Amino acid sequence: MKLITGGVCAAQGFTANGIHCGIRKNRTKRDLSLIVSQVPAAAAAVYTTNLVKGAPLTVTKAHLQDGTARAIICNSGNANTCNADGIEIAEKMSAAVAAPLGMTADDVVVASTGVIGQPLNLTPIVEGIPALVAGLNADGSDAAAEGIMTTDTVKKDVAVEFTLGGKTCRIGGIAKGSGMIHPNMATMLVFITTDAAISPAMLQEALSGDIADTFNMVSVDGDTSTNDMVTVLANGLAGNPEITAEGEDFTTFMRALNTVTVGLCRMIAGDGEGATKLLECQVTGAADVAAAKTVAKSVICSSLLKAAMFGADANWGRVLCAIGYSGAAVDVTKVDVAFHSAKGTIEVCKQGAGIPFSEEIAKEILLEKEIDILIALGDGNAAATAWGCDLTYDYVKINGDYRT
Repeated sequence: MKLITGGVCAAQGFTANGIHCGIRKNRTKRDLSLIVSQVPAAAAAVYTTNLVKGAPLTVTKAHLQDGTARAIICNSGNANTCNADGIEIAEKMSAAVAAPLGMTADDVVVASTGVIGQPLNLTPIVEGIPALVAGLNADGSDAAAEGIMTTDTVKKDVAVEFTLGGKTCRIGGIAKGSGMIHPNMATMLVFITTDAAISPAMLQEALSGDIADTFNMVSVDGDTSTNDMVTVLANGLAGNPEITAEGEDFTTFMRALNTVTVGLCRMIAGDGEGATKLLECQVTGAADVAAAKTVAKSVICSSLLKAAMFGADANWGRVLCAIGYSGAAVDVTKVDVAFHSAKGTIEVCKQGAGIPFSEEIAKEILLEKEIDILIALGDGNAAATAWGCDLTYDYVKINGDYRT
């Protein structure tokens, strides 16, 4: 298993592109992206749990009923959500890109991200598709990643190479996500491609199993979006024996998928709106996994804790406070807390009570860009990890006039 470059074009048989078609007023920002497999691919997806769902999710669910797809089209700048003609627009987007690619609309995954409740004009999309298709290339992952960004400040992509049945396989992904990021499922837009051969049923099992420990453990601001979706396409061009059941190859595939998804989770959390720091909460010693996840999520979602991390304040009492209201059955008298970064580790709480520590050293540790919050519960052997970011003044600035 090794990290490689290429994003969604790292795997054999995938091309991508991203252009500015005119949805967004800023002509320097790409707003339409396309990913295409040269052959039909097994497909799997997971979707937001928000009861208000964008029209593209409804259309994509219908298109993926047969477990296959060949293309993904996504626009930014408009979520196509809460629109009377949303389904019609999403269907027409699919049909418009399918025609020049020589496929049917049912072969297309469609996604949108941006402002909710504003009509999406189909004209710039249709007019932009010829250039979008003409520019498809094996180095197009960066352009596609740019085209799905909204308030993101950096492109997000990860790819790895691994072996299945003696064949070299690759899996890579791109993501957008900065605000409206909160568990559960799926917390952002993520598109993953692989040349591994795996059946649609096993691909769905792999994705559904993975997100429980990755995308469902990310929170930036406590808001679950209406358009969140994670999609995986597997075209089988690596030539490995098709994975049709659990076993050694499936386990290896799951490890590769997890490497990509964890990498994207960290990028999304670290690029939270206005964020200056990536926070990773590692919970160990829980009675069971459910308790570990509950505690990790509660801590990473605490606005007070997030604000303290912004100020490099080792206010460990806010960690215990978040544990206490999490709802997990925890014996607080057994809880240990420490903070860790590239500058070192400092213990701040033992068995539920404060211990002497250097505020100066703690501040030095917490001034780093990546902070680990280490919690040992002392109740068992289960563990979980959650990702988030600090809460800064800029979060309010960004969201105060996001629509206008």
